[in-house]
Amino acid sequence: MTGELDVTVPAGVQVVPYDDRWPGLAAAELAALRTALGSLVCHADHIGSTAVPGMAAKDVLDLQLSVRDLDTAAAAFDAPLSRLGYTRLPYERDHVPAGDRSDPALWAKRYWRRRDEAAGDVNLHVRVVGSPNERLALLFRDWLRAHPLAVAAYARFKAELARAVAGIEVYTEVKDPVVDLVVAAAAGWVRDTGWLPHGDS
Repeated sequence: MTGELDVTVPAGVQVVPYDDRWPGLAAAELAALRTALGSLVCHADHIGSTAVPGMAAKDVLDLQLSVRDLDTAAAAFDAPLSRLGYTRLPYERDHVPAGDRSDPALWAKRYWRRRDEAAGDVNLHVRVVGSPNERLALLFRDWLRAHPLAVAAYARFKAELARAVAGIEVYTEVKDPVVDLVVAAAAGWVRDTGWLPHGDS
């Protein structure tokens, strides 16, 4: 044994070691999306585990586009995204963290994914600027980037979870409350550092 994290699993969810190519692939895809989708995109970000250096993850990039209005964006984005190999799926609301009492409607989103294309697999999340789910995605990424020990622990959890479950639905359902814990732990860090989404007000 080398002491490295063994993240191979026999079937179902596949969690792989961090790939140094992920940031460059994400940057290229975000640039292509901005070109294709135009001024309706207010922010374009690489999020999720593939955006955290050293984090084991599924080999699927999570990207977030922030817009002013979801319905306007969805109507405008469907055709150009289809040409780029994306398909819209009927997932229109994010998981609301346990204990959060905000209006669930604030957690709305639109979701596309791309699979089996030469440029790689992508989950594309479109959320409203300033919404709690837009903020959570950025906070989760930035807090983990600032806490390498948490990266190792979360990677270990995901590898063990992937071995224990048969499919992505159960994997996601079990993982969501752990993400809630990370975000709760990040609250003090936000106060201490003055962190803001996108570094702005």
